[in-house]
Amino acid sequence: MTDSSNEAFADKAEGAVQEGVGKLKDAAGGLTGDLGLQAEGKADEIAGVARQEFADLYEEGESRIEQAVLFIQDRPLVSVGIAACIGLLLGLLVLPWRKAKA
Repeated sequence: MTDSSNEAFADKAEGAVQEGVGKLKDAAGGLTGDLGLQAEGKADEIAGVARQEFADLYEEGESRIEQAVLFIQDRPLVSVGIAACIGLLLGLLVLPWRKAKA
């Protein structure tokens, strides 16, 4: 596993722990009638879920970048052609059209 994969795994684990702690706080607040503790628990739970989802998205994005790098390494000329076409299209869209003077 790479360092970034380890970081993503650690973020997922921390998110799961935070979600679990949030559920416990929510339950404790519900049992004792402490609305503040219950709200804090719900916030922790949502933050934990968000952290896990972000770690998943980060891993997916990292995998896409690795695929792009492998494509560029395997097919450098095709990659340059694609980049040139994209650059040309962006140039045509961004630069204003000039009328030729007769």
